[in-house]
Amino acid sequence: MHKVNEQAFAATEAVDDAITGPAALAYKRTVPDPVRSGLRNFFNNLHEPTVALNYALQLKPGKAAETIGRFALNTTLGIGGLFDVAKRRPFKLPRRPNGFGDTLGYYGVRPGPYFFLPLIGPTTMRDFVGGVVDRVGTVSYLRGPFSGRAYLASTGVVRILDRRAESDDRARTVRASSDPYETRRAIYMHKRQAEIDRIRGHRASAPIVTPVQAAPEPSSSSPLQEPSAAPSSQLGPAGVLAPETTSPAVPPPMPDAR
Repeated sequence: MHKVNEQAFAATEAVDDAITGPAALAYKRTVPDPVRSGLRNFFNNLHEPTVALNYALQLKPGKAAETIGRFALNTTLGIGGLFDVAKRRPFKLPRRPNGFGDTLGYYGVRPGPYFFLPLIGPTTMRDFVGGVVDRVGTVSYLRGPFSGRAYLASTGVVRILDRRAESDDRARTVRASSDPYETRRAIYMHKRQAEIDRIRGHRASAPIVTPVQAAPEPSSSSPLQEPSAAPSSQLGPAGVLAPETTSPAVPPPMPDAR
């Protein structure tokens, strides 16, 4: 499985180098930040009922009620979710991502096998199943234009570009490491465990220490020495999230990855 994962990772990185990465950075340069932020808020708001349901499944009625309150405030005062007014005074209801993969982890379900989905990104068996359940749940309450193929495809592209643009610093960190695949895997697994620990009320996990170090800089002792080529690997489009969203790799809901 490890070999297959590495091949999928390499294929995804190649697409990212040629298409996704440049397109995402062009999107970030050309689309004003308030517009990108508004779209991100809108997509996140559509997920709030699913987030609330998972808090209820985790027997956290207070956080479930807060999430429903966020959804109501942002849908009305926030003009359909474009503005996150709920996190501001006097409401002070911050966004708390959650999903069925988190619910499974909360009740002790282990991650299971890790695999890297081509053109999508990293996930585990637990998070893949959780992501599928979340997608089905989200689609079940979306109606009208929000369930049409044109909407799902177009918003899926926007979400991928936005996640990739927002995670560019992490992509550079992965690219600079001596083993980008293992670094990407370590970052993903640490992030997911930290998210589940947060829901359990545990302290935040210690900062990640990846098993690989940054590739050494070429020596400057010899002016005739050719600098070593930087690894071509770059974080794929799913290194994306999220945004935060905490979505593991499953296709975007409007067409992820949880």
